[in-house]
Amino acid sequence: MKKKLITVFGALCLLVITDVNAQEENAGSPNFPKMDASPMDLANYRNHNDEVVARVIYSRPQRRNREIFGKLVPYNQVWRTGANEATELTLYKKTKVANVNIDAGTYTLYSIPKEKEWIIILNKKTHTWGAYEYAEKDDIVRINVPVRDSANPIEHLSMTFEGNEDDQTANLLIGWDTKYVKVPFKIIK
Repeated sequence: MKKKLITVFGALCLLVITDVNAQEENAGSPNFPKMDASPMDLANYRNHNDEVVARVIYSRPQRRNREIFGKLVPYNQVWRTGANEATELTLYKKTKVANVNIDAGTYTLYSIPKEKEWIIILNKKTHTWGAYEYAEKDDIVRINVPVRDSANPIEHLSMTFEGNEDDQTANLLIGWDTKYVKVPFKIIK
């Protein structure tokens, strides 16, 4: 009996010593955050010369069996087009969107989803969280684009660029749930 008690006592002491050592080893370590529920991502558009022409940085919320458009993302309201910080689009070359010439630079990409179309907005105010600081007076351009049905459900909000053979035009595709839109861009030489 004494031998078992000593063994149990010894094991408990070893656990306490191990825990104290682990705490001491981590005492000076930075406190890294856990993975965000809507992690940040980016998509680049490169021309045939492999030059980056445009880049979009956005956070990717998940569908998780929720009804997205009309519920989680209300219709007819300005949306940050993602989660967390508002989505930012950087154009590295002068570009035309909806017959408006846009200088190279970084812009916030907002949208106003509707059932049959979205209004895509490029806004000059950057580094904003959500759409709380959105002001129409800062809009550079607005373009209406039709809503399309996706062949398969898209679990995470996703963005990608679709280039064209002419190397002068491209589309930014924005998709989530069962819907997606194409935003056309034209590079100005």
